Amino acid sequence: MWYRDRVWIHYVNDIIAADISAAVFLSSYIKRVNANREFASSLEVFDLQRYKVIRKSSLIKNALREKRNKPFIFFASLN
Repeated sequence: MWYRDRVWIHYVNDIIAADISAAVFLSSYIKRVNANREFASSLEVFDLQRYKVIRKSSLIKNALREKRNKPFIFFASLN
């Protein structure tokens, strides 16, 4: 059977969604994830509790995710 509310539509940028509002949400989410990924590569992290400077991108992404739990973490641009 073919039900209109259960049809997946292929939108631009390889987004597959059931309706336009879901496609717009997924598009904005993907755009934000890509921006954060590129943004993390241009940062370094100063952890004042451990006296460390973090420069690896995977550790920077973890610090961005957990920054609310650690009070003395500061982000600085490499420029």
